[in-house]
Amino acid sequence: MKLTVREAARLLAVAEREVYRWVDAGDIPCHVVNHQPLFSRAELLEWATAHRMPLSTELFDDGEAGSSLASAIERGGVHDHVPGGDRDAVLRAVVSRLPIGDAGERELVLSVMLAREDHASTGIGEGIAIPHVRGPLVFAGAPAAAAACYLERGVAFGAIDGEPVHVVFALMTPTIRCHLQLLSRLSFALLDPGFKAALAVHAPSTDLIVHVRRIEAALTSDPRLAGAAGPP
Repeated sequence: MKLTVREAARLLAVAEREVYRWVDAGDIPCHVVNHQPLFSRAELLEWATAHRMPLSTELFDDGEAGSSLASAIERGGVHDHVPGGDRDAVLRAVVSRLPIGDAGERELVLSVMLAREDHASTGIGEGIAIPHVRGPLVFAGAPAAAAACYLERGVAFGAIDGEPVHVVFALMTPTIRCHLQLLSRLSFALLDPGFKAALAVHAPSTDLIVHVRRIEAALTSDPRLAGAAGPP
């Protein structure tokens, strides 16, 4: 289901006229139907994340099981010294660390990630990449997992700011809805100074999860915080 201008404005915590201005300027991804702009949740989340825009999680959080980012990171793990001298090698190393049991599925996931990067870089800036924002890795019946991968060295990804990528997040979810929930929470976490500082020093799993639980607790108590927060 596509979002209307009103829903997009609510998600991005801006006035509707601002969304219309972005549409007229061609600055925001949308689909025009009967002269009305409509927005894909995944595309809008990707755009907001890449532009470091605070967003509201209200349109994505509905209590669906598996939507906790902290629990997903516990399952997916925090991996340090992930090797790779170029983008493709890094993605292969990232996929090898995902909790995928079938070797054929693992190769399919890698091919999907590589195809996505050939279409457009998923480096969102500030050394972060999220390889499959618009193409969720959906494993029906499996619990959500999010792998945080610290690279051995910075690697060129063609990121929006031209900087090399040092951290890659890979999400596996049972449904597209759950993917959007986790992505919205990760997008908000990437605006949090404590979480960003933890990523910069390659904090271990226990430390990173403490930050995520703090952030999610604040969102649970008042989801409007996501829309009210500004860039640090």
